[in-house]
Amino acid sequence: MNEEEILTEIREIKKNGGKNKICVCVIGIGRIGLPTALSFAKSGFKTIGIDINKNLVDKIGRKEFPLKDEPGYQEIFEEVIYNGKFSATTKIEEVVPNSQIILLSLPTPMDENNIPDYTALRTVAKQLNNLVSKGSTIIVESTIEPGFIENEFVEFIENEERQIKVGENIGVGVCPETANPGEIMKDFNNLPRLVAATDEKTSEIIELIYKHVFPVELIKMPNCKTANAVKLTTNVFRDVNIAFVNELALLYDKLGIDIQTVLDAADKKYNFQIHYPGAGVGGPCLPVNSYQMLNSAKGINDSLLKMVKISREINESMPFYVINLVKNAFKQIDKKIEKSKILILGISYKPNVKDIQLSPAEIIISELKKLGTDIRIFDPFYKSTTVYGIKTANELEEVISDVDAAIIVTAHEEFKNIKPEYFLSKMRSPVLIDTRGIIDIHAAEKTGLIFRGLGRGKI
Repeated sequence: MNEEEILTEIREIKKNGGKNKICVCVIGIGRIGLPTALSFAKSGFKTIGIDINKNLVDKIGRKEFPLKDEPGYQEIFEEVIYNGKFSATTKIEEVVPNSQIILLSLPTPMDENNIPDYTALRTVAKQLNNLVSKGSTIIVESTIEPGFIENEFVEFIENEERQIKVGENIGVGVCPETANPGEIMKDFNNLPRLVAATDEKTSEIIELIYKHVFPVELIKMPNCKTANAVKLTTNVFRDVNIAFVNELALLYDKLGIDIQTVLDAADKKYNFQIHYPGAGVGGPCLPVNSYQMLNSAKGINDSLLKMVKISREINESMPFYVINLVKNAFKQIDKKIEKSKILILGISYKPNVKDIQLSPAEIIISELKKLGTDIRIFDPFYKSTTVYGIKTANELEEVISDVDAAIIVTAHEEFKNIKPEYFLSKMRSPVLIDTRGIIDIHAAEKTGLIFRGLGRGKI
Protein backbone atom coordinates (compact mmCIF):
# COMPACT_ATOMS: atom_id res chain seq x y z
CA MET A 1 0.00 0.00 0.00
CA ASN A 2 1.22 3.52 -0.72
CA GLU A 3 0.86 6.63 1.43
CA GLU A 4 -2.39 7.76 -0.17
CA GLU A 5 -4.01 4.34 0.23
CA ILE A 6 -2.97 4.21 3.89
CA LEU A 7 -4.35 7.70 4.44
CA THR A 8 -7.63 6.73 2.75
CA GLU A 9 -8.03 3.72 5.02
CA ILE A 10 -7.32 5.79 8.15
CA ARG A 11 -10.01 8.27 7.02
CA GLU A 12 -12.39 5.32 6.67
CA ILE A 13 -11.61 4.24 10.23
CA LYS A 14 -12.46 7.70 11.53
CA LYS A 15 -15.55 7.95 9.32
CA ASN A 16 -17.36 4.66 9.86
CA GLY A 17 -16.00 3.11 13.02
CA GLY A 18 -13.25 0.96 11.77
CA LYS A 19 -14.22 -0.73 8.50
CA ASN A 20 -10.99 -0.73 6.59
CA LYS A 21 -8.81 -3.00 4.52
CA ILE A 22 -5.62 -2.80 6.58
CA CYS A 23 -4.65 -5.86 8.62
CA VAL A 24 -1.92 -5.40 11.23
CA CYS A 25 -0.02 -8.32 12.68
CA VAL A 26 2.21 -7.99 15.73
CA ILE A 27 4.83 -10.71 16.00
CA GLY A 28 5.75 -11.14 19.66
CA ILE A 29 2.94 -10.28 22.09
CA GLY A 30 4.79 -10.20 25.38
CA ARG A 31 5.20 -7.38 27.86
CA ILE A 32 5.46 -4.65 25.17
CA GLY A 33 4.05 -6.41 22.12
CA LEU A 34 0.62 -7.12 23.57
CA PRO A 35 -0.09 -3.50 24.66
CA THR A 36 1.15 -2.41 21.22
CA ALA A 37 -1.25 -4.81 19.48
CA LEU A 38 -4.10 -3.67 21.72
CA SER A 39 -3.33 -0.03 20.89
CA PHE A 40 -3.58 -0.75 17.16
CA ALA A 41 -6.80 -2.71 17.62
CA LYS A 42 -8.28 0.05 19.78
CA SER A 43 -7.55 2.59 17.02
CA GLY A 44 -9.65 0.61 14.53
CA PHE A 45 -7.21 -1.72 12.77
CA LYS A 46 -7.92 -5.43 12.56
CA THR A 47 -4.95 -6.70 14.56
CA ILE A 48 -3.63 -10.23 14.99
CA GLY A 49 -0.97 -11.11 17.56
CA ILE A 50 1.48 -13.88 16.74
CA ASP A 51 3.56 -15.69 19.34
CA ILE A 52 5.34 -19.04 19.72
CA ASN A 53 4.08 -19.24 23.32
CA LYS A 54 1.04 -21.48 22.89
CA ASN A 55 -0.02 -21.05 26.51
CA LEU A 56 -0.14 -17.28 26.04
CA VAL A 57 -2.10 -17.58 22.81
CA ASP A 58 -4.53 -20.06 24.36
CA LYS A 59 -5.06 -17.72 27.33
CA ILE A 60 -5.94 -14.87 24.98
CA GLY A 61 -8.21 -17.26 23.09
CA ARG A 62 -10.07 -17.87 26.36
CA LYS A 63 -10.45 -14.07 26.68
CA GLU A 64 -8.14 -13.98 29.72
CA PHE A 65 -5.94 -10.89 29.99
CA PRO A 66 -2.34 -12.00 30.76
CA LEU A 67 -0.82 -8.69 31.98
CA LYS A 68 -2.63 -8.07 35.26
CA ASP A 69 0.15 -5.78 36.53
CA GLU A 70 -0.12 -3.44 33.54
CA PRO A 71 -2.74 -0.74 34.35
CA GLY A 72 -5.25 0.39 31.75
CA TYR A 73 -5.16 -2.47 29.27
CA GLN A 74 -7.66 -4.87 30.79
CA GLU A 75 -10.58 -2.77 29.55
CA ILE A 76 -9.06 -2.31 26.09
CA PHE A 77 -8.36 -6.04 25.86
CA GLU A 78 -11.96 -6.91 26.65
CA GLU A 79 -13.28 -4.33 24.16
CA VAL A 80 -11.16 -5.39 21.17
CA ILE A 81 -11.53 -9.10 21.88
CA TYR A 82 -15.32 -8.88 21.94
CA ASN A 83 -15.63 -6.58 18.92
CA GLY A 84 -13.38 -8.85 16.89
CA LYS A 85 -10.59 -6.32 16.35
CA PHE A 86 -7.96 -8.44 18.11
CA SER A 87 -7.08 -12.12 18.15
CA ALA A 88 -3.94 -14.21 18.64
CA THR A 89 -2.41 -17.23 16.99
CA THR A 90 0.80 -19.25 16.77
CA LYS A 91 0.45 -19.69 12.99
CA ILE A 92 2.57 -17.00 11.38
CA GLU A 93 2.16 -18.59 7.95
CA GLU A 94 -1.59 -17.94 8.01
CA VAL A 95 -1.39 -14.29 9.00
CA VAL A 96 1.62 -12.60 7.42
CA PRO A 97 0.63 -13.08 3.73
CA ASN A 98 -2.60 -11.19 4.37
CA SER A 99 -1.11 -8.42 6.53
CA GLN A 100 -0.29 -4.97 5.20
CA ILE A 101 1.50 -3.80 8.36
CA ILE A 102 3.84 -6.22 10.18
CA LEU A 103 5.24 -5.18 13.56
CA LEU A 104 8.08 -7.04 15.25
CA SER A 105 8.21 -6.83 19.02
CA LEU A 106 10.67 -9.61 19.75
CA PRO A 107 13.13 -10.12 22.60
CA THR A 108 16.80 -9.30 22.11
CA PRO A 109 18.47 -10.83 25.18
CA MET A 110 22.12 -11.54 25.89
CA ASP A 111 23.82 -14.89 25.62
CA GLU A 112 26.07 -16.37 28.32
CA ASN A 113 28.96 -14.21 27.03
CA ASN A 114 26.95 -10.97 27.18
CA ILE A 115 26.68 -10.84 23.41
CA PRO A 116 23.31 -9.63 22.08
CA ASP A 117 21.23 -12.56 20.86
CA TYR A 118 19.15 -11.71 17.79
CA THR A 119 18.01 -15.29 17.18
CA ALA A 120 14.32 -14.43 17.44
CA LEU A 121 14.62 -11.55 14.98
CA ARG A 122 16.70 -13.57 12.53
CA THR A 123 14.30 -16.52 12.70
CA VAL A 124 11.26 -14.35 12.03
CA ALA A 125 13.05 -12.45 9.26
CA LYS A 126 13.77 -15.74 7.48
CA GLN A 127 10.10 -16.67 7.80
CA LEU A 128 9.04 -13.31 6.41
CA ASN A 129 11.32 -13.93 3.44
CA ASN A 130 8.89 -16.61 2.25
CA LEU A 131 5.63 -15.19 3.60
CA VAL A 132 5.50 -11.42 3.20
CA SER A 133 3.41 -10.01 0.36
CA LYS A 134 4.45 -7.22 -1.96
CA GLY A 135 3.27 -3.83 -0.78
CA SER A 136 3.60 -4.67 2.92
CA THR A 137 5.46 -2.61 5.49
CA ILE A 138 7.63 -4.27 8.14
CA ILE A 139 8.31 -2.24 11.30
CA VAL A 140 10.88 -3.39 13.87
CA GLU A 141 10.06 -2.13 17.36
CA SER A 142 12.62 -4.35 19.12
CA THR A 143 15.69 -2.64 20.54
CA ILE A 144 18.67 -3.49 18.35
CA GLU A 145 22.14 -2.14 17.85
CA PRO A 146 22.81 0.43 15.12
CA GLY A 147 23.32 -1.12 11.72
CA PHE A 148 21.46 -4.40 12.27
CA ILE A 149 18.62 -3.38 9.95
CA GLU A 150 20.88 -2.17 7.17
CA ASN A 151 23.54 -4.89 7.48
CA GLU A 152 21.51 -8.00 8.24
CA PHE A 153 17.77 -7.67 8.46
CA VAL A 154 17.21 -6.36 4.95
CA GLU A 155 19.20 -9.24 3.47
CA PHE A 156 17.09 -11.75 5.38
CA ILE A 157 13.87 -10.21 4.05
CA GLU A 158 14.75 -9.90 0.38
CA ASN A 159 13.92 -12.84 -1.85
CA GLU A 160 15.20 -12.81 -5.41
CA GLU A 161 13.05 -15.76 -6.50
CA ARG A 162 9.86 -14.09 -5.22
CA GLN A 163 11.12 -10.70 -6.47
CA ILE A 164 10.88 -9.21 -2.98
CA LYS A 165 13.06 -6.09 -2.84
CA VAL A 166 13.25 -3.73 0.13
CA GLY A 167 12.64 -0.13 -0.91
CA GLU A 168 10.91 -1.17 -4.12
CA ASN A 169 7.96 -3.40 -3.27
CA ILE A 170 8.52 -3.98 0.47
CA GLY A 171 9.00 -1.37 3.16
CA VAL A 172 11.27 -1.85 6.19
CA GLY A 173 11.52 0.62 9.03
CA VAL A 174 11.90 1.00 12.77
CA CYS A 175 9.97 2.62 15.58
CA PRO A 176 11.86 1.60 18.74
CA GLU A 177 9.48 0.96 21.63
CA THR A 178 9.64 3.44 24.48
CA ALA A 179 7.84 2.19 27.54
CA ASN A 180 8.54 1.11 31.10
CA PRO A 181 6.86 -2.04 32.41
CA GLY A 182 4.08 -1.06 34.77
CA GLU A 183 3.70 2.32 33.03
CA ILE A 184 3.23 1.29 29.41
CA MET A 185 -0.07 3.07 28.77
CA LYS A 186 1.24 6.27 30.35
CA ASP A 187 4.39 6.09 28.22
CA PHE A 188 2.52 5.19 25.03
CA ASN A 189 0.37 8.28 25.51
CA ASN A 190 3.13 10.71 26.43
CA LEU A 191 6.61 9.78 25.24
CA PRO A 192 7.76 10.79 21.74
CA ARG A 193 8.50 7.97 19.28
CA LEU A 194 11.36 7.68 16.82
CA VAL A 195 10.55 6.82 13.21
CA ALA A 196 12.96 5.79 10.46
CA ALA A 197 13.03 3.57 7.39
CA THR A 198 15.23 2.36 4.58
CA ASP A 199 13.39 4.66 2.17
CA GLU A 200 11.36 7.86 2.34
CA LYS A 201 8.05 6.33 1.24
CA THR A 202 8.14 3.73 4.02
CA SER A 203 9.06 6.38 6.56
CA GLU A 204 5.97 8.39 5.57
CA ILE A 205 3.73 5.32 5.81
CA ILE A 206 4.99 4.54 9.32
CA GLU A 207 4.39 8.15 10.35
CA LEU A 208 0.81 8.04 9.07
CA ILE A 209 0.08 4.80 10.91
CA TYR A 210 1.65 5.78 14.21
CA LYS A 211 0.10 9.27 14.19
CA HIS A 212 -3.28 7.57 14.05
CA VAL A 213 -2.53 5.07 16.83
CA PHE A 214 -0.46 7.06 19.34
CA PRO A 215 -1.14 10.64 20.51
CA VAL A 216 2.55 11.56 20.77
CA GLU A 217 5.21 13.47 18.91
CA LEU A 218 6.92 11.46 16.17
CA ILE A 219 10.56 12.31 15.63
CA LYS A 220 11.69 11.51 12.11
CA MET A 221 15.23 10.17 11.96
CA PRO A 222 17.48 10.11 8.89
CA ASN A 223 17.90 6.31 8.93
CA CYS A 224 17.28 3.18 10.99
CA LYS A 225 20.73 3.02 12.56
CA THR A 226 20.41 6.57 13.92
CA ALA A 227 17.00 5.82 15.43
CA ASN A 228 18.35 2.72 17.13
CA ALA A 229 21.39 4.68 18.34
CA VAL A 230 19.09 7.20 20.03
CA LYS A 231 17.23 4.44 21.89
CA LEU A 232 20.46 2.84 23.10
CA THR A 233 22.01 6.18 24.05
CA THR A 234 19.17 7.08 26.41
CA ASN A 235 19.26 3.75 28.23
CA VAL A 236 23.04 3.46 28.39
CA PHE A 237 23.10 6.99 29.80
CA ARG A 238 20.90 5.77 32.66
CA ASP A 239 23.04 2.67 33.23
CA VAL A 240 26.20 4.78 33.47
CA ASN A 241 24.62 7.28 35.86
CA ILE A 242 23.28 4.52 38.10
CA ALA A 243 26.80 3.10 38.21
CA PHE A 244 28.07 6.51 39.29
CA VAL A 245 25.69 6.77 42.26
CA ASN A 246 26.35 3.11 43.12
CA GLU A 247 30.04 3.86 43.40
CA LEU A 248 29.29 6.99 45.40
CA ALA A 249 27.28 4.79 47.76
CA LEU A 250 30.33 2.61 48.39
CA LEU A 251 32.42 5.69 49.17
CA TYR A 252 29.80 7.35 51.39
CA ASP A 253 29.41 4.21 53.47
CA LYS A 254 33.08 4.60 54.41
CA LEU A 255 32.89 8.36 54.91
CA GLY A 256 29.81 8.24 57.12
CA ILE A 257 27.69 10.25 54.66
CA ASP A 258 24.05 9.50 53.88
CA ILE A 259 23.69 9.44 50.09
CA GLN A 260 19.94 10.09 50.30
CA THR A 261 20.64 13.44 51.96
CA VAL A 262 23.20 14.26 49.27
CA LEU A 263 20.89 13.33 46.40
CA ASP A 264 17.89 15.16 47.83
CA ALA A 265 19.93 18.37 48.05
CA ALA A 266 21.60 17.89 44.66
CA ASP A 267 18.19 17.41 43.06
CA LYS A 268 17.35 21.02 43.89
CA LYS A 269 19.81 22.13 41.21
CA TYR A 270 18.19 22.69 37.84
CA ASN A 271 20.82 20.74 35.90
CA PHE A 272 21.02 17.61 38.07
CA GLN A 273 19.37 14.43 36.83
CA ILE A 274 18.78 12.28 39.87
CA HIS A 275 19.53 8.55 39.95
CA TYR A 276 19.57 6.27 42.98
CA PRO A 277 21.83 3.43 44.10
CA GLY A 278 20.47 -0.09 44.22
CA ALA A 279 21.21 -3.78 44.49
CA GLY A 280 21.86 -3.99 40.77
CA VAL A 281 20.39 -3.08 37.40
CA GLY A 282 18.06 -5.67 35.91
CA GLY A 283 15.33 -6.01 33.34
CA PRO A 284 15.28 -6.53 29.58
CA CYS A 285 16.63 -3.07 28.68
CA LEU A 286 19.47 -1.33 30.52
CA PRO A 287 21.96 -4.20 30.92
CA VAL A 288 21.20 -5.52 27.43
CA ASN A 289 21.36 -2.08 25.82
CA SER A 290 24.79 -1.38 27.32
CA TYR A 291 26.10 -4.65 25.93
CA GLN A 292 24.49 -3.90 22.56
CA MET A 293 26.36 -0.61 22.46
CA LEU A 294 29.60 -2.33 23.48
CA ASN A 295 29.07 -4.95 20.81
CA SER A 296 28.69 -2.20 18.20
CA ALA A 297 31.96 -0.66 19.30
CA LYS A 298 33.80 -3.98 19.33
CA GLY A 299 33.91 -4.22 15.56
CA ILE A 300 35.43 -0.75 15.30
CA ASN A 301 37.75 -0.31 18.27
CA ASP A 302 37.66 -2.46 21.39
CA SER A 303 39.04 0.40 23.47
CA LEU A 304 35.96 2.54 22.87
CA LEU A 305 33.24 3.00 25.53
CA LYS A 306 35.51 2.23 28.50
CA MET A 307 33.07 4.09 30.71
CA VAL A 308 30.23 1.76 29.70
CA LYS A 309 32.37 -1.31 30.44
CA ILE A 310 33.29 -0.01 33.88
CA SER A 311 29.68 0.95 34.58
CA ARG A 312 28.55 -2.57 33.81
CA GLU A 313 31.21 -3.95 36.16
CA ILE A 314 30.07 -1.63 38.96
CA ASN A 315 26.37 -2.39 38.54
CA GLU A 316 27.00 -6.12 38.30
CA SER A 317 29.04 -5.99 41.51
CA MET A 318 26.24 -4.51 43.63
CA PRO A 319 24.52 -7.79 44.60
CA PHE A 320 27.83 -8.90 46.11
CA TYR A 321 28.11 -5.65 48.03
CA VAL A 322 24.67 -6.36 49.48
CA ILE A 323 26.01 -9.69 50.73
CA ASN A 324 28.84 -7.80 52.44
CA LEU A 325 26.31 -5.54 54.14
CA VAL A 326 24.54 -8.61 55.51
CA LYS A 327 27.82 -10.05 56.81
CA ASN A 328 28.73 -6.73 58.40
CA ALA A 329 25.37 -6.50 60.18
CA PHE A 330 25.62 -10.09 61.45
CA LYS A 331 29.11 -9.34 62.75
CA GLN A 332 27.69 -6.44 64.76
CA ILE A 333 25.30 -8.77 66.61
CA ASP A 334 27.92 -11.53 66.80
CA LYS A 335 25.82 -13.96 64.81
CA LYS A 336 26.95 -16.49 62.22
CA ILE A 337 25.35 -16.17 58.81
CA GLU A 338 25.53 -19.92 58.28
CA LYS A 339 22.16 -21.62 58.97
CA SER A 340 20.49 -18.25 59.49
CA LYS A 341 17.09 -17.50 57.99
CA ILE A 342 17.00 -14.54 55.62
CA LEU A 343 13.93 -12.95 54.07
CA ILE A 344 14.13 -11.43 50.59
CA LEU A 345 11.56 -8.67 50.12
CA GLY A 346 10.92 -8.26 46.41
CA ILE A 347 12.33 -10.28 43.53
CA SER A 348 11.05 -8.21 40.59
CA TYR A 349 13.78 -6.27 38.84
CA LYS A 350 11.83 -3.02 39.33
CA PRO A 351 8.98 -1.82 41.55
CA ASN A 352 5.34 -2.70 41.07
CA VAL A 353 5.66 -5.15 38.18
CA LYS A 354 5.76 -8.91 37.87
CA ASP A 355 9.05 -9.38 36.05
CA ILE A 356 12.29 -11.02 37.21
CA GLN A 357 14.39 -10.66 34.05
CA LEU A 358 18.01 -10.26 35.15
CA SER A 359 16.81 -9.31 38.63
CA PRO A 360 19.63 -8.74 41.14
CA ALA A 361 17.56 -10.81 43.59
CA GLU A 362 18.64 -13.96 41.76
CA ILE A 363 22.34 -13.34 42.41
CA ILE A 364 21.74 -12.27 46.02
CA ILE A 365 19.76 -15.44 46.71
CA SER A 366 22.35 -17.62 44.99
CA GLU A 367 25.21 -16.12 47.01
CA LEU A 368 23.32 -16.41 50.29
CA LYS A 369 22.60 -20.07 49.57
CA LYS A 370 26.33 -20.66 49.08
CA LEU A 371 26.81 -19.28 52.60
CA GLY A 372 24.43 -21.89 53.98
CA THR A 373 21.44 -19.67 54.67
CA ASP A 374 17.76 -20.61 54.60
CA ILE A 375 16.03 -18.22 52.16
CA ARG A 376 12.44 -16.99 52.41
CA ILE A 377 10.79 -14.84 49.73
CA PHE A 378 7.90 -12.43 49.85
CA ASP A 379 6.93 -10.43 46.79
CA PRO A 380 3.33 -9.17 46.35
CA PHE A 381 3.55 -10.06 42.64
CA TYR A 382 4.83 -13.60 43.22
CA LYS A 383 2.56 -15.14 45.83
CA SER A 384 2.41 -18.89 46.53
CA THR A 385 4.58 -19.89 43.61
CA THR A 386 8.08 -21.30 43.14
CA VAL A 387 10.85 -18.93 42.02
CA TYR A 388 14.58 -19.71 42.02
CA GLY A 389 13.63 -23.10 43.49
CA ILE A 390 12.00 -21.47 46.55
CA LYS A 391 8.32 -21.48 47.47
CA THR A 392 7.25 -17.86 47.89
CA ALA A 393 5.03 -16.73 50.72
CA ASN A 394 1.43 -15.68 50.24
CA GLU A 395 1.61 -13.04 52.97
CA LEU A 396 4.47 -11.29 54.76
CA GLU A 397 3.19 -12.47 58.14
CA GLU A 398 3.78 -16.08 57.12
CA VAL A 399 7.55 -15.75 56.91
CA ILE A 400 8.81 -12.79 58.90
CA SER A 401 8.46 -14.11 62.45
CA ASP A 402 11.48 -16.41 62.57
CA VAL A 403 13.96 -14.71 60.25
CA ASP A 404 17.33 -13.32 61.27
CA ALA A 405 17.54 -10.68 58.57
CA ALA A 406 15.36 -9.04 55.93
CA ILE A 407 16.71 -7.60 52.68
CA ILE A 408 14.60 -5.13 50.72
CA VAL A 409 15.66 -5.78 47.12
CA THR A 410 12.72 -4.22 45.26
CA ALA A 411 11.02 -0.96 46.21
CA HIS A 412 7.43 -2.16 45.74
CA GLU A 413 4.90 0.42 46.88
CA GLU A 414 3.60 -2.02 49.48
CA PHE A 415 6.99 -2.09 51.22
CA LYS A 416 7.09 1.70 51.58
CA ASN A 417 4.25 1.48 54.10
CA ILE A 418 6.09 -0.90 56.45
CA LYS A 419 7.37 0.88 59.55
CA PRO A 420 10.74 0.00 61.13
CA GLU A 421 8.88 -0.94 64.33
CA TYR A 422 7.13 -3.72 62.44
CA PHE A 423 10.42 -5.38 61.49
CA LEU A 424 11.72 -5.09 65.04
CA SER A 425 8.60 -6.60 66.58
CA LYS A 426 8.25 -9.49 64.14
CA MET A 427 11.79 -10.68 63.32
CA ARG A 428 13.85 -13.11 65.38
CA SER A 429 16.98 -10.98 64.89
CA PRO A 430 16.75 -7.23 64.21
CA VAL A 431 18.80 -7.04 60.98
CA LEU A 432 17.35 -5.00 58.13
CA ILE A 433 19.15 -4.33 54.83
CA ASP A 434 17.50 -1.69 52.63
CA THR A 435 18.99 -1.62 49.12
CA ARG A 436 16.49 0.90 47.75
CA GLY A 437 16.49 3.76 50.25
CA ILE A 438 12.84 3.42 51.26
CA ILE A 439 13.39 3.12 55.03
CA ASP A 440 14.01 6.23 57.11
CA ILE A 441 17.46 5.58 58.58
CA HIS A 442 16.85 7.71 61.67
CA ALA A 443 13.55 5.98 62.43
CA ALA A 444 15.21 2.59 61.94
CA GLU A 445 18.05 3.40 64.32
CA LYS A 446 15.68 4.78 66.98
CA THR A 447 13.85 1.46 67.08
CA GLY A 448 17.07 -0.45 67.72
CA LEU A 449 17.23 -2.17 64.33
CA ILE A 450 20.61 -3.22 63.03
CA PHE A 451 20.22 -1.27 59.83
CA ARG A 452 22.28 -1.19 56.66
CA GLY A 453 21.61 0.58 53.39
CA LEU A 454 23.49 1.52 50.25
CA GLY A 455 25.47 4.67 50.89
CA ARG A 456 23.87 5.35 54.28
CA GLY A 457 27.22 5.84 56.01
CA LYS A 458 27.19 2.68 58.08
CA ILE A 459 30.38 0.74 57.21
